[in-house]
Amino acid sequence: MTTSSRGAAKAPAVLVLEDGRSFRGRAYGAVGETFGEAVFSTGMTGYQETLTDPSYHRQVVVMTAPHVGNTGVNDEDAESQRIWVSGYVVRDPARLPSNWRSRRTLDEELAAQGVVGISGVDTRALTRHLRERGAMRVGIFSGNAIEDEGVLLAKVRQAPEMSGADLSAEVATKEAYVVPAIGTRKFTVAAIDLGIKGMTPHRMAERGIEVHVLPATATLDEVYAAGPDGVFFSNGPGDPSTADHPVSLMRGVLERKTPLFGICFGNQILGRALGFGTYKLKYGHRGINQPVQDRTTGKVEVTAHNHGFAVDAPLDKPSDTEFGRAEVSHVCLNDQVVEGLQLLDRPAFSVQYHPEAAAGPHDAAYLFDRFVSLMEGQRA
Repeated sequence: MTTSSRGAAKAPAVLVLEDGRSFRGRAYGAVGETFGEAVFSTGMTGYQETLTDPSYHRQVVVMTAPHVGNTGVNDEDAESQRIWVSGYVVRDPARLPSNWRSRRTLDEELAAQGVVGISGVDTRALTRHLRERGAMRVGIFSGNAIEDEGVLLAKVRQAPEMSGADLSAEVATKEAYVVPAIGTRKFTVAAIDLGIKGMTPHRMAERGIEVHVLPATATLDEVYAAGPDGVFFSNGPGDPSTADHPVSLMRGVLERKTPLFGICFGNQILGRALGFGTYKLKYGHRGINQPVQDRTTGKVEVTAHNHGFAVDAPLDKPSDTEFGRAEVSHVCLNDQVVEGLQLLDRPAFSVQYHPEAAAGPHDAAYLFDRFVSLMEGQRA
């Protein structure tokens, strides 16, 4: 990625997809060029949480909501220490933010962090194109980075693909740290950071859990050095087929029968640990309005998603695995994609979506209570 500072906010910009289709607009954020996988997010709110979610590493996010930036950027809602998206695409950016917590505009924040974006794009047409053709590589070029579109297309096609990408170690913490329990400490959890969001350990801390956040490269000995009552595997970017170390680590946890909970990438890791395959979705699930059914209760939840890969597991019956029987516990009602797994003979479960979603909805927050129940049961 090459960028220059904001100031050329009205500079021309062009978005070029790897299949040759292009969209023209104006620079938004930093000026220069950037590359990534083009994906769309259907959330109407929560753009700050989206931008700072490490799971979006190396992705160019297209916002389907037409108005973006209305509430500016504050100092409280970031899910990590930086913006992780590779690029940002909006239709009609706010001219002036209006919110009592706003400290700066979204345009200013993107520019300050060197994130190249484009505005004035027909995001409805772009989203329909990605739904029909699938997520694909894309480049955004603005200012002096604009050249002949044939040259730009060649650059896009030279960019790395998301399939086969091993990215979790690039976004995870390098040093272990502890998030203390709020109030009385009831449990200790070792959380494997594959791209963890800040709200996740906070949701556990609210329930009296002291969270030891460990690097993606942590060993089994390092996990158990924390004396955990449970082990958590976080969300994160990349292709789960490359995540051999996290899979091996999770298998070690399953062998010890320690209560285990996984979210998003953690769900895919559990799937692989149990012997299931994973595959890339055509255009993925991203946004805060995805309907999921909890098959253990029959309840339908509106949930927050951010994933381009899924677990290939049978929906109609439990499967026999090395660690006992496993079944699909949650399913997406839009397309029947696996949205959760649980073991029937050991204390382990996972979901593909985000029960910690800071921007909402909060229908699935009970899953942290389910994790607590597993640890209580194991202790008893």
